[in-house]
Amino acid sequence: MGSYPVCLELAGQPCLVIGGGPVAERKVEGLLAAGAAVTVVSPSLTAGLAALARGGRIRHLPREYGPGDVAGNRLTLAATGKREVDAAASREGRERGVWVNAADAPDLCDFTLPAVLRRGDLVVAVSTGGASPALARAVREELEGHLPEAYAALADIVAEVRRELRQRACSPGGEAWRQALDADLRRLVAEGRRAEAKARLLARLAPCP
Repeated sequence: MGSYPVCLELAGQPCLVIGGGPVAERKVEGLLAAGAAVTVVSPSLTAGLAALARGGRIRHLPREYGPGDVAGNRLTLAATGKREVDAAASREGRERGVWVNAADAPDLCDFTLPAVLRRGDLVVAVSTGGASPALARAVREELEGHLPEAYAALADIVAEVRRELRQRACSPGGEAWRQALDADLRRLVAEGRRAEAKARLLARLAPCP
């Protein structure tokens, strides 16, 4: 059975990470990128997580996971490397209605985490439903070559143009957008000619038909 992909709005939402190793660190970084309020439960932390705790970016509870830790969180990510601990967190999450992801244990997961490529507000997620995280990472790495950093600026320009068009009560259809977001526009952005790119996009989309 296939999964249903979504993008969650987690800004300011409490999220729990159980574990303090490298896998947990990667999960914390992803949650922080989404603006979540992250608590880490672990007796020890990687150097990176310790730095985040010292800087006030995360809340650290220096102990093992215990019953009740999952309560009140929107998401829980278990990455202890100990199946019995991750399974206990998964059971608690299901009892409390909190979604849990357990690293390398799809049977304990309510959701899986894709390999993510970020270019500003442009986010590309690649998932195998937990079947092969390595394959998902390989595909993401391949996509990196096709989506350079300039796509972050392109996403910003598109957002600005959409706002301006809405202010004019102008709503171009999907086909108009597809044609306007052509190779010439992307070339202007890649060359750093942002103002020209924005003007070109507006000219292609407005006035509305």
